[in-house]
Amino acid sequence: MGRRKSPQEKKLLSYAKDRRNDYGENDKSSRKNIPRNKRYPHRANRRRVSLVLEAARGVVDEAVEAAAEERLLTRRPKSWRKWRDAPLGEIVQYTLRRRLRLGIDDRESGTARVERVRRRLRQPVE
Repeated sequence: MGRRKSPQEKKLLSYAKDRRNDYGENDKSSRKNIPRNKRYPHRANRRRVSLVLEAARGVVDEAVEAAAEERLLTRRPKSWRKWRDAPLGEIVQYTLRRRLRLGIDDRESGTARVERVRRRLRQPVE
């Protein structure tokens, strides 16, 4: 059993390990969008393969077989990759700097907040 963490250690770990969506879309919409974006390329690839193989159906002919194989191998399959989310510490720093830039926060206190977050992120995690 490990030792208890202090609130400061918990906050440091939270800034380092917690992730937030920085892609620009609603974070709740990812539940639907990620499966959808994975589904579309797979469906397109299956359809393309089935169309090429359907054209090559029938009596075995070397030329038709070679043409179908050529069409299947020349084009790279469609794919989609998920962007990973950003660490919470980076998101907090960005938000604080943006508030300073737009004049929402007082310059002095805002700069102190940004510096405090930066110091917390530099500490080694045990």
